[in-house]
Amino acid sequence: MNQPLAAPSTPVRKAALAFIFVTVVLDMLALGIIVPVLPMLVLQFEGGNSASAATIFGVFSTVFAAMQFLFSPFLGALSDRFGRRPVVLISNLGLGLDYIVMAAAPSVYWLLLGRTISGICAATFSTAGAYIADVTPPEKRAGSFGMLSAAFGLGFVIGPAVGGLLGAVSPRLPFWVAAALSLSNACYGLFVLPESLPADRRATFDWKRANPLGALGLLRQHAEVFGIAGVVFLAAIAHEVQPTMWVLYTDYRYGWDTRTVGLTLAAVGILSAVVGGGLVRVAVRRLGERNCLLTGLLFGSIGFAIFGFAPTGSIFCAGLPVLALWGLSGPAAQSLMTQRIDPSEQGRLQGAVSGLQGVAYMIGPGLFTTTFAASIGDHARWHQPGSPFLLAALFLAAAFALAWAVARR
Repeated sequence: MNQPLAAPSTPVRKAALAFIFVTVVLDMLALGIIVPVLPMLVLQFEGGNSASAATIFGVFSTVFAAMQFLFSPFLGALSDRFGRRPVVLISNLGLGLDYIVMAAAPSVYWLLLGRTISGICAATFSTAGAYIADVTPPEKRAGSFGMLSAAFGLGFVIGPAVGGLLGAVSPRLPFWVAAALSLSNACYGLFVLPESLPADRRATFDWKRANPLGALGLLRQHAEVFGIAGVVFLAAIAHEVQPTMWVLYTDYRYGWDTRTVGLTLAAVGILSAVVGGGLVRVAVRRLGERNCLLTGLLFGSIGFAIFGFAPTGSIFCAGLPVLALWGLSGPAAQSLMTQRIDPSEQGRLQGAVSGLQGVAYMIGPGLFTTTFAASIGDHARWHQPGSPFLLAALFLAAAFALAWAVARR
């Protein structure tokens, strides 16, 4: 295994990790703030035609995921060549300017352009993962990646709630606030964020390795990393059942209103932050990364099964803390992979993994909505509205089996 970078002093490492945590929280806030209002703005541009707006919004989601697939390896390779700091700062600046374009968009085509640019700039999350691998000793990486998950959860909770309040004033106001957050983050990082990758440990930039297919070559060079990346891919497909089916399923089966849906989604974010921000460190210390990976996947599969079979909303809610323990698996998988890749290629690794997740995010929505429609239709052989969540449980069960076979301590 390649020698890691020398670990920075504890105060320096904590300061750097604090900035990355703040960066991800602000980025997720900015992304989350526009979630409640973007569909409504599309609906306005389409003259209130819900069918047309739904089709266009589906295109928005696909384009966003496609940009992450295409550009995550590219930005990861750039960060390996020029350092993490410039990639993070330029991406934050790009997001801020892009939200201004979306706030002033005169048509739905300008919104689509803005969503495309957002997908490109948001691909810098892979660089945040590489930064963590740079500044954190191998034995502490799972805990640091857990904090990254907590940042996602925190942004997921606060962003949509703030966006809903701002959207009640004006559907364009959340975009202006998102722009201010991203630009403030870029300015903050310009003065605070240190570079994590020394010049003597940087890799040359190669277009053949910076494209999505070329990035996969790095994974294929390491059998265990390739296997764990497969686990991450299966888990990413399963994850898409939540944003895709949560509202449709709970409305159809339990008759939940918007308030109940919002509260349960907030609970998901809070529980995710608790697991990522605190429980991961304790679990890794006691169980080890491999067992954390397996434990998280097992609980995730059980949690989705509870959702799928739950006859009442109360039982559905009882599955929330079970599913939250799935959060143990992601940081453990990231840590296991980073420990087997050279420090000069951490950006490529994170870019390749993010690219795989981008593919999963394109597959998942159509797969789960089609499954749901087939299971509740008039000609359904087995009327089971929970089938999308049961399918997600099977994906995580398959990921568990793969992780058991490929992951080593």
